[in-house]
Amino acid sequence: QGHLVESGGGLVQAGGSLRLSCKASRMITSTVNTAIMGWYRQPPGKERELVASMTHGRAANYAESVKGRFTMSRDSTKATVYLQMNDVTPEDTAVYYCNRVTRELPWGPGTQVTVAS
Repeated sequence: QGHLVESGGGLVQAGGSLRLSCKASRMITSTVNTAIMGWYRQPPGKERELVASMTHGRAANYAESVKGRFTMSRDSTKATVYLQMNDVTPEDTAVYYCNRVTRELPWGPGTQVTVAS
């Protein structure tokens, strides 16, 4: 079964930047490359929320809470989606996941982002 693997998280100071990556395994490469993909996050004690999405044509949408600070991109040659996070705040602390926006694929392990004030 195909899977998604997120990476790039870590501890960062408020105002700093991180770049997250999410790579699809070979079995689901074409699925991911043609899908609307999204970045989700789950803060401690809260439900998972969608923060960014992008069509295969690279049209992007962002949650208000991250608009102007986060940028999503994708590289179909690598079956990978990215999330550039700039000017982060402690409220961005969460586990970040990627997935297909419609008809979810199996969730990956996520990558922890912790923003220190």
